[in-house]
Amino acid sequence: MAKEAVKYVWEGAIPLQIHLHKSDVASHPAPPPALVLAPRIGYLPLLIPLIKPYFKDSLPPGEDSIWFDYKGFPLKWYIPTGVLFDLLCAEPERPWNLTIHFRGYPSNILIPCEGEDSVKWNFVNSLKEAQYIINGNCKNVMNMSQSDQEDLWTSVMNGDLDAYTRLSPKLKMGTVEDEFSRTTSLSSPQSQQVVAETDVAGQVKTARIPVRLYVRSINKDFENLEDVPEIDTWDDISYLNRPVEFLREEGKCFTLRDAIESLLPEFMGDRAQTSGEERSMDDTEEADGSRETGEIKLVRIQGIEMKLEIPFSWVVNNLMNPEFYLHISVLVKAPQR
Repeated sequence: MAKEAVKYVWEGAIPLQIHLHKSDVASHPAPPPALVLAPRIGYLPLLIPLIKPYFKDSLPPGEDSIWFDYKGFPLKWYIPTGVLFDLLCAEPERPWNLTIHFRGYPSNILIPCEGEDSVKWNFVNSLKEAQYIINGNCKNVMNMSQSDQEDLWTSVMNGDLDAYTRLSPKLKMGTVEDEFSRTTSLSSPQSQQVVAETDVAGQVKTARIPVRLYVRSINKDFENLEDVPEIDTWDDISYLNRPVEFLREEGKCFTLRDAIESLLPEFMGDRAQTSGEERSMDDTEEADGSRETGEIKLVRIQGIEMKLEIPFSWVVNNLMNPEFYLHISVLVKAPQR
């Protein structure tokens, strides 16, 4: 079951319709958009070798750094494509219409990107961060041979789960017991990811899970996801790069709700409400308090709208990205002041 879930994550893809920005069009008529299937665990700059040849006859001479936007909103190249989609498209748009630019790089918004080399550097750096969170050091990444590190990166670029599965155990990330099935699939690459304190019986008690949380805050209320307003600025998104302390108590399951509460206590207090939950008479009487704490409208991981009561161990073992980070996109209705 776990192996199959990880396989779905690696095979996940988003259909993109890429438009050439009008300022880059030097031909008449303008070229039709390019259609590309983008891996969820991949990064937009890795698509450039596919897209650039398609538009080459329409481009003027010379170019700047290449970048993408969604409805005029510059996209951060170091965030996995699937995370960008989950974060920016509350109501999924298929195909996802993006615009590619070959000049006018918005360096005031985006950090420089030199193509694949920058993306690879970002991936390896994230891998080191994750291992430091899990193990307290990153020596296993540092001690990896150059060829193994190159092969690991190539497996991610090519979506080759089998190659990744052979190489990732060399990182020695440890294990976490899956509370959903009470078994851990040793054949799953993501089952290698968390070192934990154990008791004499070998049962997991605590662990540190690398998490990147993206919180998009909406000021106006909405009932349906299609009513979510378009995003104007990255200032509307809060970014938390923080480990979750995975706590196990006898007879209690540590859930996704517990994990998010540890990161966003202001939205997960006793009176905080999550979208779709029924409210009792007492809750209704305390409606003002609920509004003050805000409301979580949506939690999405790997394109899945998550139920908060799911065991966090299952999420960790099955939905992590290859750099051993769990990326969580959260849409919240901001508190009314």
